[in-house]
Amino acid sequence: MPFHPIEPRRLYRQIADQLRVLIQAGEFPVGARLPPERDLALKLGVSRPSVREALIALEVEGLVEVRMGSGIYVRSRDGSASVVAESPLETILARQLVEGELAAQAAELAQPVQVDGLREAVQAMQEEAEAGQVPIQGDRLFHLRVAEIANNSVLLRVVGELFDERHNPLSVKLGDYFENPSSWQAAIAEHGRVVDAIAAGDAARAREAMRRHLSCSHDRLTASWASAPKVRT
Repeated sequence: MPFHPIEPRRLYRQIADQLRVLIQAGEFPVGARLPPERDLALKLGVSRPSVREALIALEVEGLVEVRMGSGIYVRSRDGSASVVAESPLETILARQLVEGELAAQAAELAQPVQVDGLREAVQAMQEEAEAGQVPIQGDRLFHLRVAEIANNSVLLRVVGELFDERHNPLSVKLGDYFENPSSWQAAIAEHGRVVDAIAAGDAARAREAMRRHLSCSHDRLTASWASAPKVRT
């Protein structure tokens, strides 16, 4: 059964569906190693990040197993129901568009007490990280406080909903592989640069700092599998 090219506009679910059909048809028997991420992307005519999201979805379903440094192996031909969740990488790109502008607006509108609130959120992230926790609470507080400065309840809700997509099964599994103490320290420093730009009233720098932070977040989730130590279970 041959591979069929996939339209670039389609989501990771279509890639996962095609791989699932191939597995269930016996094209890849239990225990077989799937082609590398790069080869699958070429065969399917899609990007490597999209393939990665599809493979993670299949792992969540129980159809494949990711063995770091070895490859992706078929576990079963009868996985659970297919995962339906927003693409983590597309969510980050959406956040980049929305939150970059909110950061610029915050630089124009923020009062000193609001800047203090942003610094408190970054400090909360640091304290969570130092306690050996994933600093999600401080992170969420920071992004919501940036959005609050715009005084727009719709934008505040959108930012909260986009951030909370971190809890969908694909985002959680990607975090298991690619988030670690080092990556969180990098993210905390990036948040600090956003605050500095907002405090300085520099809208252009604030926009760029926020967009850069989210771009780095995207890059961290698309790094080489070999550089992704699993630190959470």
